[in-house]
Amino acid sequence: MAYKYLWTPLQLGPVTARNRIVFSAHLTNYARNGKPTDQHAAYYEARAAGGAGLIITEEHSTHPTDWPYEKLIHGFHRDVIPGYRKITSAVHKHGVPIFAQINHNGGQASSMFSRLPVWAPSPVADPLFREVAKGITHAEIEEVIAGYALVAGHCAEGGFDGIELQCSHSSIVRGFLSPATNFRTDEYGGSLENRARILIEIVAAVRRVIGPTMALGVRLCGDELIEGGTTIDEAVEVAKLVEATGRVDYINTSIGVATASLFMIEASMHIPPGYAMFIPSAIRKAVDLPVVGVGRFKDPLQAERALAEGQCDLVGVVRGQIADPDFAAKSRAGATDDIRLCLSCNQECVGRMGLNRWLGCIENPRTGRESEWESNGHVRLTTKPKNVMVVGAGPAGLQAAIAAARNGHSVHVYEQKDAPGGQVRIAASVPNRAEFGDIIRNQMNECERLGVHFTFGVGVWPGLVSEKRPDHVIVATGSEPQRPWWVAEDCQIGVADCREVIEGGAEPFGDVVVIDELGFHHATSVAELLADRGCNVEVITPGMVVGQDLGITLDMENWWIRAIGKGIVQSTDLVPMNLTGRELTLLHHPTGENKTRTPDWVVLATHASPVEWLYHELKTQGVSVERVGDCVAPRRAHAAVVDGERAGSRL
Repeated sequence: MAYKYLWTPLQLGPVTARNRIVFSAHLTNYARNGKPTDQHAAYYEARAAGGAGLIITEEHSTHPTDWPYEKLIHGFHRDVIPGYRKITSAVHKHGVPIFAQINHNGGQASSMFSRLPVWAPSPVADPLFREVAKGITHAEIEEVIAGYALVAGHCAEGGFDGIELQCSHSSIVRGFLSPATNFRTDEYGGSLENRARILIEIVAAVRRVIGPTMALGVRLCGDELIEGGTTIDEAVEVAKLVEATGRVDYINTSIGVATASLFMIEASMHIPPGYAMFIPSAIRKAVDLPVVGVGRFKDPLQAERALAEGQCDLVGVVRGQIADPDFAAKSRAGATDDIRLCLSCNQECVGRMGLNRWLGCIENPRTGRESEWESNGHVRLTTKPKNVMVVGAGPAGLQAAIAAARNGHSVHVYEQKDAPGGQVRIAASVPNRAEFGDIIRNQMNECERLGVHFTFGVGVWPGLVSEKRPDHVIVATGSEPQRPWWVAEDCQIGVADCREVIEGGAEPFGDVVVIDELGFHHATSVAELLADRGCNVEVITPGMVVGQDLGITLDMENWWIRAIGKGIVQSTDLVPMNLTGRELTLLHHPTGENKTRTPDWVVLATHASPVEWLYHELKTQGVSVERVGDCVAPRRAHAAVVDGERAGSRL
């Protein structure tokens, strides 16, 4: 075993964690009608089978007034218990303990689903939901406490080994703890001891219900990152109060407020790994209870270092195990190169949550579909192996190769470039986006394991297909830049696609306008690149905000910080209408007026065109062929991976 600390068992009250890797609580949107589902059981079981030391489920609501999003588990109804038993029995088959996180989101919610006022310590509007909460009475505080005890009892009946109280980034308890949201003047407000009173009373009530045979943990926010909010000094004092009860077995940690500073809770690749470790480090120095640290851990070496340096006692690895459920087992076996590293792109995990969809993963098509994977025939070892030719080594082509080879076919990938990656390779070459390239690293490792053959630097044409005579061809030739209709032939300034700029085929200078019609990293990445080279950059978009989809992946806030720091101008509601001579004409949506710019260069982050000629020619020749990825329709990497998986797994 390569890691000394990761594989040391740890006692959490009456429960033993066999190692220090925790699959911490996070939302999944797998619930249906307020109840856990078979998908929950399959999802958690996959991570238990993959070697996690402890699993903590997503939150279970403790009261009918708490319904902030549609697919929430309503733990206060007894009909959740059969689903709980399915989850716990599935995980226990692999000798792994599983805790249930229970919570009331308080004022960080909406009355949309419950049709009831949201409850909070004080009538303060949340910045995301923008709904003024009802400041709860003493009787309602007792009702909240009773709700926690009730759900803890349901979890005990459901076979859970422990309870975690969510008092961190989205919780009524956090609302009481925080001076930014608790303006009470009674015994539940004012001093820290008063603000922590409800937490201490919940701890007592839950412990009475679950007794000494189940573990009890508390998850605290160490820094809310909001004006007037909780900071690390107060969080340490709360941790001391929790320990002093004698009823709690461990403390988990968090950073930020889910509806104000979420971009720091589920940080993207622009935030360095381990960024939140100052919180468990400070708490661990103040208490004797085991402390869990979290903060974008991508590989076991980072986790081992945090343990070795005494920053925490356990490490929460969420997205790392979403991407690869066997993260822990591969780490323990010393096969770290085989780990499917998380990209921290947030596109299919965090991003899908924001769109009210079930949790998935950009590079792991199985995530979110564990319960139906085998039944849908995704793994189907063939009795009649075929020779499969894949044209293109981008994410779609590589995933098609993986899926086909996994089913037992002989696969040969041809790539026109000298290296794999397609557009991902380009995207990963800009500042702060290098981790996105891990998707290709991960796919190539899997291809090597499965015996996929590669030929680089060779373009494929119908004659080569005739010569090689494959049984089946999968075309993954991607897309190419397309000059927009509004660029006139007499244009007298430099015009280039963002790909050309990033790859070095074009070198804009002076005043540069970047046109953002895609609403994602394309325009913002090239804008930063050019600003770093000394250009005066303005990003123009027809939308209401530049890079509008960056909000979904929690990249928006940090883009704004960097853009302001680099002097990048952002202009919205402007539709490109004509670029002729040296003048760019733009239609201002709200007023209907024309605006003009006279830049030295225009850089295009605009829609691409599918490279589909090979597919159509092979089709007319009667070749067994299909296409995947951008040559079907230019989209994003997750769609390419899904396309490739479907095509390869069907063979």
